[in-house]
Amino acid sequence: MNSVETRYGQLKSVEFRSLYSNGKTDGCMVSEKNVLMTPFGTLVPLYETEDMGRRSVKPVYFYKDGSLKSLPLQSTTAISTSIGEIPAELITFHKNGSLKRIFPLDGKLSGFWSWQNELSLAREITITTPAGELTAKFIAVQFYENGALKSLTLWPGQRVTLTTPYGEQEVRKGIAFYENGQIRSFEPLKRMEIPTPIGVITAYDNEPNGIHGDLNSVQLDKNGLVSALSTIDNEIAITFPDNNVVTCKPGVKNNVCGDERKVSVPMKVRFEKNCIIINDGAPFELSRHSFTVKKHNLTTQPPSYSCAG
Repeated sequence: MNSVETRYGQLKSVEFRSLYSNGKTDGCMVSEKNVLMTPFGTLVPLYETEDMGRRSVKPVYFYKDGSLKSLPLQSTTAISTSIGEIPAELITFHKNGSLKRIFPLDGKLSGFWSWQNELSLAREITITTPAGELTAKFIAVQFYENGALKSLTLWPGQRVTLTTPYGEQEVRKGIAFYENGQIRSFEPLKRMEIPTPIGVITAYDNEPNGIHGDLNSVQLDKNGLVSALSTIDNEIAITFPDNNVVTCKPGVKNNVCGDERKVSVPMKVRFEKNCIIINDGAPFELSRHSFTVKKHNLTTQPPSYSCAG
């Protein structure tokens, strides 16, 4: 079997190896215990799996200059970060060597191992954030290159109470921060009323998409004011300079399990450079149009993901 020299020490029993054009290792898999000396302590790359919840052995990846890019760990290891110690099974790194993401679990999802199985293995972690101390089961913790906290991704069903510029809010899915610690976005668990440049809008996304908490439906600018939100409870009437009126509303679609159940498609509203942008369409200047926020009469039901029966 081959061995590979890295800036963190030698990797022995290398069973797979890919190379960059400069001859340096892109990624490699190992089949025995190796110890890498890193700025975050001595770390043992994954070389075998013993339980059905872990993924099959996966490679250690490097950047072209030889610095670590992604490191799956043999066992859960406490990693020291700017916000305290976090248990990790998988770590990714920025090119400058700083932490990029920490995954407390690195399980395999399949027909035999669901996210519910994985959630049952997850442990609650207490993280000190710029918005206060939060305790929950986290899928991932992301950092900026300077070490500041960038985002938190929560497991489905998890919730935390977050102090926002609009009061305390129960939050699900994710929270993101600016480098200075201010809240950049969050996913509200319940409907919340937010004052905007065109009036109060009820923010709520009935089907928040995405697998990470880096971008959420309620977004704030660096002054703490709302810059974007999603709503299924309001419609917006736009009056043009010629007094023509166009009304924008949330949409409707079939539920994933069939067309017997209709669910709402959130209307996305963004405020940018003295304009309002709806569903990523053309901007409407606030100075040239007038806007009326109205209640939207829902004819839909909450999404259902159980297709049994």
